[in-house]
Amino acid sequence: MRFLIPALVVCVFVSACDGPFGLFADEEEKEQAVMKVTKNEDVLKAEENQETLTITVESEGAFAEDVTEDMGAIVEEPEENTEETQPLEPEEPPKATNIDKLSVENGESVSLDPNWEYASFSKINSGTAVFYKAPGENRCGIRVGINAGHGTKGGTEVKTYCHPDMTPKVTGGTTAAGSIEAVAVSGGMSFKDGTSEASMTLKLARLIRDKLLEAGYDVLMLRDGDDVQLDNVARTVICNNVADCHVSIHFDGDGLDYDKGCFYISVPDGIKGMPPVDRTYHMSDELGAQIVKALGNNGCKISGNGSMAIDLTQTSYSTIPSVDVEFGNQCTDLSDEHLNALAEGTVNGIEAFYNVSN
Repeated sequence: MRFLIPALVVCVFVSACDGPFGLFADEEEKEQAVMKVTKNEDVLKAEENQETLTITVESEGAFAEDVTEDMGAIVEEPEENTEETQPLEPEEPPKATNIDKLSVENGESVSLDPNWEYASFSKINSGTAVFYKAPGENRCGIRVGINAGHGTKGGTEVKTYCHPDMTPKVTGGTTAAGSIEAVAVSGGMSFKDGTSEASMTLKLARLIRDKLLEAGYDVLMLRDGDDVQLDNVARTVICNNVADCHVSIHFDGDGLDYDKGCFYISVPDGIKGMPPVDRTYHMSDELGAQIVKALGNNGCKISGNGSMAIDLTQTSYSTIPSVDVEFGNQCTDLSDEHLNALAEGTVNGIEAFYNVSN
């Protein structure tokens, strides 16, 4: 630390066994023994404060020597601010968090506990999710929540708050920007051949489930049938308390006449400071990025840069890494071969997220 000494006042006294000024021959020498030396040169800059330094020395010669030495000590180079110069350590990838998760058995149905955080925001919650435990010794202990989008009868007739703090949406989407409430579960779109999005998200979700179980992951299926009476808030809250991450399966109803490819919904800047998003958005975006990257590596078409920022109810209520992946649009190839490639890419991306090798 450096100090600013605009005026260095030095008082010199001489001490001896026969009195404080016994060594001096007359009063003039005694008067000269008390000196004030003002040093206005070499004023040091300081970052914090200014001080006046009083030094007691035994003689004029000693003063010159000691002050030079002391000043040299004062003007030494300041200590480096290690906090500012120290490079940031890269974040470790998230690990399994089963310690705080609900204990469930293979095949067990999981309903929404009204005491769970944010559960009170749900309006449709009489249905249940289903938990599948990976068989064999290769079980890694990580639980993946798979959410087959849509598939809730009456979901469009009920609305829930877009955000747990009841602030308006910051982007458009199924619900317009500025809205405080959104439909509890949208109905989804139809593919060009008339197939419903809800049926295809369930088919793809089951393929992903089977491949995850084979790879050693436990799976929480938020929708395991054509209809589940769980709105988007309920599905998210159940996932928060049972799973380690949440992957929602969708296809984009963009109205295009060609397949634009896969992308994930990234977290918009406008909600990154809102709890609980502020604790999870970086992991949610990383999960989405890893899945889309793996889909591309598996031969699946990627839309643009692979992401689009949209304010989603799912993201807004998630306390774990959570992402909506759009696996194409109404023109996407629905063949078993292509769906299998989408499922494999998704599992590879989840494994990359958790640093688990294939």
